[in-house]
Amino acid sequence: MENKNFTATLEVAKSPQSVFKSITNDVVKWWGGKDLKGNSTKLNDEFIINHPGAHYSKQKLVEVVPGKKIVWLVTDSTLYWLKKNQHEWANTKMIFEISTKGGKTILHFTHEGLVPEKECYAMCEQGWNMVIKDYLFNLITYDKPHF
Repeated sequence: MENKNFTATLEVAKSPQSVFKSITNDVVKWWGGKDLKGNSTKLNDEFIINHPGAHYSKQKLVEVVPGKKIVWLVTDSTLYWLKKNQHEWANTKMIFEISTKGGKTILHFTHEGLVPEKECYAMCEQGWNMVIKDYLFNLITYDKPHF
């Protein structure tokens, strides 16, 4: 199988700064809800997403370029529903790259290390498509929080 990281791309009619703010300041509104603890706005911040019995992950902000890029390193994780390796997300990175094209802002998301060879790939692909292309898109575009 091809070693290809999961990616998703959004095109929105908002400023790069607005997109950046939605990703960093508002994680609780598009991914974590009440299950998010910690901070997600500046370099070296750490936060935890804990959906008891299903998903636990701890992220650290390892790169922050305002209006352009955010990188989260997954420092710990447990995907309770996996049979082989429940810690597949550990040491993977979630990369948000923001650019502009023709008056629109482009958000390119990559979960580096989430590849088709991973046991969780099919379910995680469905989950990220919902979280990025639905929840985050609606927050950025319509200021409509999922949680």
